Amino acid sequence: MENYISYKELPTRLGIKEGDILYIASDVTKLLAIGRENGEEFGFNDLIDVFIKAVGEKGTIMFPTFNWDFCHGKAFSYKKTRSQTGILGQVALKRHDFRRTKHPIYSFAVYGKDQDLLCSMDNVSSFGPDSPFAYLDKNKAHNIIIDVAYNHCFTFTHYIEQKVGVSYRYEKLFTADYIDEKGTKSVRSYSMYVRDLDMDVENDMTEMGKILETKGISQKHIINGIEFKNVDFASCVPLFENDIMNNRSIMICRYKGQ
Repeated sequence: MENYISYKELPTRLGIKEGDILYIASDVTKLLAIGRENGEEFGFNDLIDVFIKAVGEKGTIMFPTFNWDFCHGKAFSYKKTRSQTGILGQVALKRHDFRRTKHPIYSFAVYGKDQDLLCSMDNVSSFGPDSPFAYLDKNKAHNIIIDVAYNHCFTFTHYIEQKVGVSYRYEKLFTADYIDEKGTKSVRSYSMYVRDLDMDVENDMTEMGKILETKGISQKHIINGIEFKNVDFASCVPLFENDIMNNRSIMICRYKGQ
């Protein structure tokens, strides 16, 4: 590939700065393959280290380590339950410089300055005002998206839906065994803002994604033929809130058949 760009340059190309708070959602399959094709061998930990170096000691990095088994009555183990949302989160869970947040459904692997703050959160509600999602909003975090469509990774949408209150979702409590960081087992209950299955509704971020890019809230970059995005979470909130409340044609939630 002509003008191949090293993975080491990615943070600079994406506008990442020292002290930034990053939530990284990714599919790095193509990224690693293109690197090998161009004579640059690197692994998952190398990629994580590049982002750590970019944000420095004053920054914070979060990878999603979501797992929905708890919703089906299966036990959650703080140390053993695997991430169902990408390999980088699973790799991060095995590192000594990352720790996991507590929620059994929507947990994160966290590195950096606010690690203790995030890992001390004991939020029952997945997307409530005391959750890591609210932290992303209040602290002006950035969502780094690597080769994934908005529809497949922008979970932050549900935080805004719960904050505003929508007719097609409701808070549902789930109860199952929970094994904490120290290995202590107990029965716990946690909630999620779930979609009402009796309503013929689907989420669609396609049009909203285009609007985010037009307004500069999401900065899109094509690097080595791969799509990267840097999304300003806090700037999304008023735009999405207005969209939900006014139920416009660009709405996040589209009613099937309309």
